[in-house]
Amino acid sequence: MSEASIRPALITHVLPDSIAAEVGFEAGDRLVAINGQRPRDLIDYQFLCADEVLELEVLDAKGKTHTVEIEKDYDDDLGLEFESALFDGLIQCNNRCPFCFIDQQPPGKRQSLYLKDDDYRLSFLYSSYLTLTNLTDREWERIAQMRLSPLYVSVHATEPEVRIRLLKNPRAGLILDQLRWFQSQRLQIHAQVVLCPGINDGPHLEQTLLDLARFHSGDIPTVASVAVVPVGLTRFRPPEDELVSVTLEKAREVIAQVQALQAKFHRQFGTNFAWLADEWFLIAQQPLPPAAHYEDYPQIGNGVGSIHQFLSQFHAAAAQLPAHVDQPRRLIWVVGNAVEYAFQPLVERLNQVEGLTVQMAALRSLYWGQQITVTGLLTGEDLLQGLQPLDLGDGILLPTLMLKHDQACFLDDMTVEQVQERLKTRIWLVHSVEELLAICVSPQEKLLRK
Repeated sequence: MSEASIRPALITHVLPDSIAAEVGFEAGDRLVAINGQRPRDLIDYQFLCADEVLELEVLDAKGKTHTVEIEKDYDDDLGLEFESALFDGLIQCNNRCPFCFIDQQPPGKRQSLYLKDDDYRLSFLYSSYLTLTNLTDREWERIAQMRLSPLYVSVHATEPEVRIRLLKNPRAGLILDQLRWFQSQRLQIHAQVVLCPGINDGPHLEQTLLDLARFHSGDIPTVASVAVVPVGLTRFRPPEDELVSVTLEKAREVIAQVQALQAKFHRQFGTNFAWLADEWFLIAQQPLPPAAHYEDYPQIGNGVGSIHQFLSQFHAAAAQLPAHVDQPRRLIWVVGNAVEYAFQPLVERLNQVEGLTVQMAALRSLYWGQQITVTGLLTGEDLLQGLQPLDLGDGILLPTLMLKHDQACFLDDMTVEQVQERLKTRIWLVHSVEELLAICVSPQEKLLRK
């Protein structure tokens, strides 16, 4: 991409008392260049801002260009926040994976839901997964030069013909060569395998994990960890996709297979190396491994150990719960039915507080057509269908992981306000365990505040 095609970065927020605030930056300004170079993205911005003397070219909201000179310590942050981490646009996916969640959505929703991210910069910055199939020589060089490590890579299969079948892209067969490149550069990846029964399971899964384990050696293992995740299917997926859902029997088969390999890896490396997403155990109706099994939670973003982490945080915070609340209250806690049994002890602990009644509404998604649903996939429509028959008491506790990160909006484009109006009750957005407990035991006047 040429410098001329890089858009000036829109500033959306200036932190109070920051360097940028002191020199007069305002939201709506656009950053054009730093010391004569146009940053492509937040990575360039952070790298260029490490200099102690900066000359910034800025375009204000009225279209006037300014030059701003700043002297600072090398590690001082300017205090600017941007509309996007990518100033030159998103690198989109060029694969046609049949299990892609983007293609399993109905048409007509907000445009951002249909963007297929396959951008190595978002992988480095935010741990999102990419396939490596669309990188140009220039991007590979930038990864090496800027030491962008670790990256998070959707491997799915290491056998070329199997990975090509899954990604519908002939470049997908290069994955082992690409891993050897990371090894030569002493850079790391975390890998994921989305398991599709009948395609990359059984001997193909074993081959994939053994191949990846060959890159787990030395002081900087090329493949730091692997997560095995069950394919998620919706009723909107194309009918000819050749995919089938994970059954209870398949889940138990995969658990046994991966646990046998974990034992081998632990003897060889002193770590499990490959982990199963919590969802496998929920589908299989088997207990989760103990918390110590997850070591330092290297694959928490893939739902590996996330239930244990939540349970640990809850029990630590619950030690501060009062014996009673001043005024009785009854609340509905909405979760996906995948965690119903794991979270039941938490509800029982909350209900030990005299005067507090918490009822868990463990819903499955009729919107997506799933029998077993994780909390983050519940939609506004699911809440309306699942909660309207219930007595909702004083209101609903709603985990924010159901919502768009910067808006109170579900995956079906329904807003929290719309759901609240239809259900004729109060909804509290819950961002953390601490916030969940605080809302449960709040004084009545706080509980009723809009």
